[in-house]
Amino acid sequence: MAETLIGDVLDTAFWIAHYRALESRRRDALFRDPLAGVLAGERGEKIARAMPMSFWTSWSVVMRTCIIDDFIRWAIADGVDTVLNLGAGLDTRPYRMDLPQSLVWVEADFARMIEYKQQRLAAEQPRCRLERAKVDLSDLAERRRMLARVDQGAQKIAILTEGVIPYLTEEQVGSLADDLRMLGHAPYWIAEYPSPVTMKYRKRSPLARRLENAPFQFDPKDWFGFFREHGWRPREIRYLMDEAVRRKRTMDFPLWMRFWFRIQGLLSSPASQEAFRKMTGYVILERMDGTTAG
Repeated sequence: MAETLIGDVLDTAFWIAHYRALESRRRDALFRDPLAGVLAGERGEKIARAMPMSFWTSWSVVMRTCIIDDFIRWAIADGVDTVLNLGAGLDTRPYRMDLPQSLVWVEADFARMIEYKQQRLAAEQPRCRLERAKVDLSDLAERRRMLARVDQGAQKIAILTEGVIPYLTEEQVGSLADDLRMLGHAPYWIAEYPSPVTMKYRKRSPLARRLENAPFQFDPKDWFGFFREHGWRPREIRYLMDEAVRRKRTMDFPLWMRFWFRIQGLLSSPASQEAFRKMTGYVILERMDGTTAG
């Protein structure tokens, strides 16, 4: 059996950072992340080599990065003065994006991830006011103290959970959604949307077996209904497939798979094609109490 090298969800950060580094080396790169390779290192490359469906993961990482970058720019234009990145992993947006110097960016993650990142980026200068919080987000008391501290110092917060929600249980996501809704200055939440089609595929794909130590768990019957029950509604959703068309970046399928998709496209119903188009996206959730300003 091939070695997966995924011991827990933290290892996925090295895997994903490797694909951002690969994109940055392209002549036609859709973004430049010069620090991704510094953080991913040999570990990220080794994990990527051991994982199946690398063409899919690489493409999806690029598309989601572009979408979230745009969402962050929109949020700042809308008056957000603080971004709270929960489960920040090896994200480098405070270093690579054109951000206002006055913007406060808070990265929250496990102590060992924060310490690794601080050590690797010690000589780098962020473009905004970067803060880091060592916190176990599953520890309710610790999480709520951190959230209250950030909320107290902000006027308008955008929460970011990139690649975080799918790894949590429904109970954990519901608890987090409730905590975030209780904040006084956090009207927006950027999160990943995997459709039922995606979840069904993910559970039976070769990738699922390699990620048995970091499985996808959040799979409510009605994704949007779940968040509405916890006080959040979608403000905007952008699908990866649509983003690829807009950016003119098609997935680098193996030849046999291109042929298979062409056949499927001819045989599939319009409803099936629409479901495929909406397989995965990122969404800006808006607090439902109508508060959108600090």
